[in-house]
Amino acid sequence: MEHPNVTNEGLTYAAAGVDTEAGDKAVELMKDAVRRTQGAEVLGGVGGFAGLYDLGALTAYRRPLLATSTDGVGTKVAVAQAMDKHDTIGFDLVGMVVDDIVVVGAKPLFMTDYIATGKVVPERVADIVRGIAQACEVAGTALVGGETAEHPGLLGPDEYDVAGAATGIVEADAVLGPDRVRPGDVLIGMASSGLHSNGYSLVRAVVKHAGWELDRHVDELGRTLGEELLEPTRVYASDVLALAADEAAQVHAFTHVTGGGLAANLARVLPAGLVATVDRASWQVPAVFGMVRELGKVPVADIEGTLNLGVGMVAVVGAEGADAALARLAALGVPAWELGTVSSLDFETASHDLVTGTKGVDGGAVRLVNDYRF
Repeated sequence: MEHPNVTNEGLTYAAAGVDTEAGDKAVELMKDAVRRTQGAEVLGGVGGFAGLYDLGALTAYRRPLLATSTDGVGTKVAVAQAMDKHDTIGFDLVGMVVDDIVVVGAKPLFMTDYIATGKVVPERVADIVRGIAQACEVAGTALVGGETAEHPGLLGPDEYDVAGAATGIVEADAVLGPDRVRPGDVLIGMASSGLHSNGYSLVRAVVKHAGWELDRHVDELGRTLGEELLEPTRVYASDVLALAADEAAQVHAFTHVTGGGLAANLARVLPAGLVATVDRASWQVPAVFGMVRELGKVPVADIEGTLNLGVGMVAVVGAEGADAALARLAALGVPAWELGTVSSLDFETASHDLVTGTKGVDGGAVRLVNDYRF
């Protein structure tokens, strides 16, 4: 029997499921959005084998260090695919990548992306990349290149995954982190825009178990379930760098609250011998987290070790810089509040409810106190 995709002239690449013309069309649809992220320091144009970035303007650095990060957005792409809405997932990708870089005080210079899909639909790919480009504009980061790969037989026609990598730069003596943190420092929490891009395997399992559809209107959320789950990740990069540059704020460290939740990520930026005490009652947990908790009867310990619960980024600042930090963030339009404090850890009297040693980092500890305000 003759294979339906095989002509008398033989099997072609297109017959195997790869459409190079569709890929070319996708590039045409996205290239204007990509160019808007690029300044004079980006050389060449869209479609080159490699992105070129002119480092000539960085000669003022005394000892420049490069910072790099790579990430994806996890199973949140399944929600975008189910809703056939693809122009916001780029914010999730950029946020996950560049906001890890700014944690050390580095400015993200440029980013590249990678999209793997079962079938290249030019308009869909262009929507994804436009979202990435718009988020790069917010972050002040150039999008210098990317790749779209068609994987028929591995991914379904409407399935895709996205990943990205970025490179930043920081002066060696300006690196932020555990070495700067001291007893008496204050924790400043910055509000997340919602779930961001972590814990979606749990969230999707809860929703499936409850039998809820994405088009279900949820009164507590004020919109449909799908709209809430697709809320783009807040991109903190430019605001965090502005805060770090404010000497009055006395910024010592940042932590990006992603997989593992608040305590696990905060412990990574504390030195051994110090403990951060976080007051769970210091903020109102957004409704979506309470919905997940109640709908799935998820234990508090599990939900706080999985989701950000409304805190997307934390600044560790000197005690005398707390008011200035809060004022600066308010001026930048970032909701923020005093989350807790840092103190010396007394190992003899320390309780057993400390979070330590996360992500392989032998650093400080975090203690969560009081109850959340769901």
